[in-house]
Amino acid sequence: MTLPNIGLAIAATGGAAPDNAAVERGIARLREQGVTVHNYYDHALLHQRFGGTDESRLAQLHAAIADPDVQVVMALRGQYGITRLMPQIDFKAIADSGKIVVGYSDLTALHMGLFAKTGALSYAGPMICNDFSDEEWNEYTQQQFWSCLAGPTHTVRGAASGNPVVEEEGTIWGGNLAMLVSLLGTEWFPTIDGGILFLEDVAEHPYRVERMLLQLMQAGVLERQKAIVLGDFSRYKLSPADNGYDFDEMLAYMRAKLPVPLLTGLPFGHISRRATIPFGAKAELTSDAVGFALAIYDYPTIDLAAERFDQRR
Repeated sequence: MTLPNIGLAIAATGGAAPDNAAVERGIARLREQGVTVHNYYDHALLHQRFGGTDESRLAQLHAAIADPDVQVVMALRGQYGITRLMPQIDFKAIADSGKIVVGYSDLTALHMGLFAKTGALSYAGPMICNDFSDEEWNEYTQQQFWSCLAGPTHTVRGAASGNPVVEEEGTIWGGNLAMLVSLLGTEWFPTIDGGILFLEDVAEHPYRVERMLLQLMQAGVLERQKAIVLGDFSRYKLSPADNGYDFDEMLAYMRAKLPVPLLTGLPFGHISRRATIPFGAKAELTSDAVGFALAIYDYPTIDLAAERFDQRR
């Protein structure tokens, strides 16, 4: 598959790459397929667990935003680190640039801050590490990203049993649950009414997921939404002390408590098969007992005249 000739910048906003050779392999493959890659990450300058000092990582992001040959700025990886940078990030410059910032996990904070400060949209989507650096790319993840980028509309489908029947329309927003909760009470938490909130997390015990959902509910966030859609919550460990309390029990409890529908089955999270979701776009959610569809529109795209990408269902 030949990819469109666009400028894509790499910036390490959080963690360092665990294998720089894999990053270089991913960059080479992107270039072979027509993408012009501008790599602002220097593996030699990593600092502790981070992809550079705070000053270096901030400089990478701002340099990528200022680069006139770049249309997409993609995070190297998540992990942790962008919270340190939030007070210094020039959100207005990002919004004014018209560039599309892409990433998930730790990048949730940037999506939140950008929308709260400027109303500009970004993509909850792939990152260089794993999504592009792995020897084998996940076809669904690739198709989701490129077809979303081409626009003008985008569809994400999910399958799960026991979901309520829902027909709602609203602003789609969200991301990593722990990152989102960490911004409560800050200037970077947007006020969104009538939204469709999507959430995921990794290695979080069901009781911690419940606690964070309750915090959002008790802070008045969830009652203002039209629906909540959960992605992947995996890699946690139960113990004998849980005594039958597991994710399904937590889900049943929260469904009884929440004032809005709670759905599961979104292909999004710390998994290889991941949808791309434009944060802040408009979305129509249609759900029945076996699955749902999110029809997303009114978000920034790039003219990929070289090729249109068929969206995999």
